[in-house]
Amino acid sequence: MEKENKILINNNNELTNVENIYQDIRNKIIVAREKMFKHIDSTMTEVYWYVGKITYELSENSTKASYGKKIIDALSIKLTNEFGSGFSSVSIRRMRRFYEMYPIWSTVSTELSWAHFQELIKIDRKEERDFYEAESIKSNWGCRELRRQINTKLYDRYLISPDKNLIIEDSKKGLIEKQPEELLKTPYIFEFAGLKENRNYLETDLESALLSHLTEFLLELGRGFSFVASQQRIKVGSEYYYPDLIFYNRLAKCFVIIDLKIGKLTHQDIGQMQMYVNYYKKSQMIEGENEPIGILLCADKDDAVVEMTLGDNIKNVYASKYLTYLPTKEELIKIIRDEKELYELANEDKND
Repeated sequence: MEKENKILINNNNELTNVENIYQDIRNKIIVAREKMFKHIDSTMTEVYWYVGKITYELSENSTKASYGKKIIDALSIKLTNEFGSGFSSVSIRRMRRFYEMYPIWSTVSTELSWAHFQELIKIDRKEERDFYEAESIKSNWGCRELRRQINTKLYDRYLISPDKNLIIEDSKKGLIEKQPEELLKTPYIFEFAGLKENRNYLETDLESALLSHLTEFLLELGRGFSFVASQQRIKVGSEYYYPDLIFYNRLAKCFVIIDLKIGKLTHQDIGQMQMYVNYYKKSQMIEGENEPIGILLCADKDDAVVEMTLGDNIKNVYASKYLTYLPTKEELIKIIRDEKELYELANEDKND
């Protein structure tokens, strides 16, 4: 019996060793494949850049605009016959635009795929394109994530918040956000949650929808966010309270408490959030961390009420609007312009 037990133990050890070796080899193969695919994509991106260069130079050297079109159409037929649909006339024109946007190959990031660049070349403003390119690399966005951030005008929303111009400059230098207010966006866009505009829903419905799409929610919040808890019970005095969502941001090194409000923000909502922030400051904050911040996400807010409730001394509670649908370009421009005007007026009053 003892001999049989030893054999069984040895067999189990061997099986464990085989499984460990298998997992080690498997991980190596997966990493190698990823590197190989990334290298192939980077090599093909260089080919597309070269095609764009050739067709651009042919068009520039010709006095007839029709000549460039004929060349592209003729090239497309020959290349498609041999290499497939990736060289349609539309695709080659896209390659030419790629070269126009990135005329120096050494400046093209090998960390991004051709699919990324097809989204980036749709952006005319260089500073905006540079921003999305840098964020794609730092946040490891896939093409789908990049497309969503462009569609929801992340760059423009960042620009209207405090010191966002500095953030844009820092992003070019590879720096990261450090100040809590730099985490804010206006407005937040939750179109992924599936809650249509003007539909009757409760705050619990919104919270459940956001948690059901946690990956997209974290993406919309921005870089560095990690989910901690929802409806976490805290005790203040003899009463229990339940802040909606708790996150931690490793870039700002602080807790971020979020409360969702489907109606107009009230001064009671703001006061309660200040209590949550104070609680986390006293009971959860450790040495080396920054003070917690609170973000009230609301469908509507009166900035005068927010400013009067918070006063000049409270710097760690913020109110921002959210939308459950993707607004039109005109709607978003109006929201951004209105928020920017309010922010500029508030700064003028403080300076006076």
